Amino acid sequence: MQWTALVVLLAVLQYMVFGMMVGRARMRYQVAAPATVGHPQFERLFRVHYNTLELLVAFIPSIWLFGLYLDPRWGAGIGALFVLGRAVYAFGYIRAPQRREVGAMMSFACVAVLLGGALFGVVRLLWE
Repeated sequence: MQWTALVVLLAVLQYMVFGMMVGRARMRYQVAAPATVGHPQFERLFRVHYNTLELLVAFIPSIWLFGLYLDPRWGAGIGALFVLGRAVYAFGYIRAPQRREVGAMMSFACVAVLLGGALFGVVRLLWE
């Protein structure tokens, strides 16, 4: 489970970096808190950060349960693809919102596989 833990920590670190990017954009584009709209570049960064939070809620329990009930190495590998997908999503969205699809689908697919695998692993044990 060490690999799983490392990937979870990398995902949380990535989320924190996205948060720092939002903070810098807030200052750069003079978007006073608690506003979440203003300059389009700020809004893109804010959406990257917030959307990542939305997926982390499903990602973290899914990767842990996948690792516990199926295979921690496979879970970590899929989780690493999730982190990569979030980076692709972020860079695409920041440049042009219509370029976010590949990263969004990549990270969503990883969460779906982890969730489905975790559910399969738990249900499988119920029938033993």
